[in-house]
Amino acid sequence: MSKVESPTSTYTPYTQVNKELLAIDIETIKENIGLPTKEDFQHLLKLERWGRIATFSGYGLIAVLSLVELFLGVSTLFFWSMAILSAVLISTGNVSRWSNVTHPILHGAYDKVPNIPKRYTKRHFAKGSRRYLDWLDWIKPEAWAYEHNIMHHYHLGEEDDPDCVQRNAGWLHSSNILKPLRYVLVFVLMGTWKFLYYAPNTLRILANKKRKEEDKLTISHMEWNPKKKNGFELWMDYILPYAMIKFIVIPALFIPFGITAVFNALIIVLIAEFFTNVHSFVVIVPNHSAGDIYMFDQAHEGQGEFYLRQIMGSVNYNTGGDVRDFFHGWLNYQIEHHLFPNLPLSQYQKMQPKVKEICEKHNIEYRQESVFRRLKKTIDLLVGNTKMLSVHGV
Repeated sequence: MSKVESPTSTYTPYTQVNKELLAIDIETIKENIGLPTKEDFQHLLKLERWGRIATFSGYGLIAVLSLVELFLGVSTLFFWSMAILSAVLISTGNVSRWSNVTHPILHGAYDKVPNIPKRYTKRHFAKGSRRYLDWLDWIKPEAWAYEHNIMHHYHLGEEDDPDCVQRNAGWLHSSNILKPLRYVLVFVLMGTWKFLYYAPNTLRILANKKRKEEDKLTISHMEWNPKKKNGFELWMDYILPYAMIKFIVIPALFIPFGITAVFNALIIVLIAEFFTNVHSFVVIVPNHSAGDIYMFDQAHEGQGEFYLRQIMGSVNYNTGGDVRDFFHGWLNYQIEHHLFPNLPLSQYQKMQPKVKEICEKHNIEYRQESVFRRLKKTIDLLVGNTKMLSVHGV
């Protein structure tokens, strides 16, 4: 049996949900949708084009601005207004590359599409030198694939979930830091979290997997010291490749426009990096963190309980339409994605209303709100104003 810590609710209690029937209903949805098709793959290619257009438009705008400033001169206000626009475009392309392309591909969402090019399959995407073509980021693809696809998805809200926000923010909740300063720290984290949290944490989780296989002690903290094995790997395989290409090689491409153009390009790329971190934080972190989201202190038993936990431990944002979904990185379908992580993005649009109907049938709460409302609830959790709900085994 389980004890559920929860406010008074009209929804069916966790222990009383018919998990076997829930599993049948959920799996029927996937069966009716069918296998991935070429149309699903064409949809992915469209999203990839949108992201590429945003990226190259951003860098192209820097080049145009550099030319105009070099030969004609422009006002400072106009220049930096356009510079911010270029940073937004670059940032949008960065977020799209991770969420709209890399995310589903590394889940194997398109592996079963007939005659799909190998580079769009889980086995080949971002492998070896293709990492720099397919997904250049602070995070190493194989480390993120294990941390996210395995540990997060199949241990959602449990002790082994590396992305459980309440547990990760425990140090802040137990500190003597004043509440106003906590808000400041949260906003600093939003702008730097891929560098400060995601890169070292995915390395730590992957390293611990290997250490467990070798029967060694696991690493309990994120290692930054380059003199240590994992710290050296973090700098050499994660941080330096991205930093050198983004902040040295790309600005250097603007040398023909003069040193001022190089400096301006570097500033714009840094601004874009900040925007990328904020955008990705806003659409990713609130998916599983707020005072109305559940944690679990035991592993799930059976497929029905797995499905129930994905619903109770996740939240959707507003959904519908490729443009809206593109800017949400398709993470506005988080409930559907956690039920079936390896589906093409386009299938979540078809599945979403059906999953919502099943939740109504079983009287399970289906959480769906504006991403900004969910962000506020996440910030409340991070600074210690609220706590997640929990299901305790007894």
